[in-house]
Amino acid sequence: MANILETIAAHARVRVEADKKTLPPEDLMRIVGRIHGTEPRFGAALAGDGLRFICEIKKASPSKGVISEDFPYRDIARAYDRAGADAVSCLTEPKWFLGSDDIFEEVRALTDRPMIRKDFVVDEYQIWQARLMGADAVLLICALLDAETLERYLELCAALGLDALVEAHDEAEIDMAAAAGAKIIGVNNRNLKDFSVDLGNAGRLRARIPDGTLFVAESGVSGPEDAARLAAAGADAVLVGEYLMRAADPVTALAALREAAR
Repeated sequence: MANILETIAAHARVRVEADKKTLPPEDLMRIVGRIHGTEPRFGAALAGDGLRFICEIKKASPSKGVISEDFPYRDIARAYDRAGADAVSCLTEPKWFLGSDDIFEEVRALTDRPMIRKDFVVDEYQIWQARLMGADAVLLICALLDAETLERYLELCAALGLDALVEAHDEAEIDMAAAAGAKIIGVNNRNLKDFSVDLGNAGRLRARIPDGTLFVAESGVSGPEDAARLAAAGADAVLVGEYLMRAADPVTALAALREAAR
C-alpha cells in the first residue's frame, strides 16, 4: 500500500499535467522570463542570531483533517505581519491541505515577508509556477526525488532567483541534500508514513547538517517548550503551522514562542 507521501505525489503529477494543458510549459517559461531577476530572500531571513520562525498558512492536513473551518487566511497573513514572522509558508496542495495557488497569490499581495510555496514538487514546471506566483522559495522533498533530479531542481531554483528548503527525514536524505548543494535543509519531525511525530528527530540529525547550511526543524511545535527545545538542539529556524493556526491570537502565540526560544 502506498504511503500518504506517495499518494499525494501521485495526485501532484495529475495536477501538473492538467496545469500544463492550461498553460503550456513554453508559455510559462516565456512569461517568467519577462520578470525581473531578484535576489533570494528566504534564506537570508532565516540567518543570524536567535531562532527564526516560518509561520504557516494551511486549512487542513492529512494527519489532522480540517484545522481551521472558517480559514480567515487574509487575517492570518496580516497577523503574521504584525507578529514579525521571519517568513511565511503557504500551502498550495488542494486535496489534502485544501490550499490553492489563488490563496498563495492573495497572501503574497498582503505581505512583504519572504514566502515559500509549500507543495509537493514532482516536476520542474512547479518551480517555474512558484516564480510566477511571487514565491521566494519552494519546498523540495528528498523522499520524492532522486539525487540527480534534486541537483537539477536546485540549479533551476538558483537560476530563477529562488531559495529551496530541502526536506529530509533521515541521515541518508541529509547526505543526499548536502551532496546536491542544498543551502537550507529541513528535518521533518513527522513520519509521513504513519503521521507519528518525534521532536527529537531534528536534534538527533543536527550534527549531520554541514557547517554553513541553514537548519530548519519542521513539524511538531505544539507550544513554547517545543520551540525552546529545538533552539537548544541547534535549529536556525522552525516551521510552525497547526499551533499558530489554532491560536486565538497568532501575534501573542508567536511572541510566546520567541520568548521561550531565547
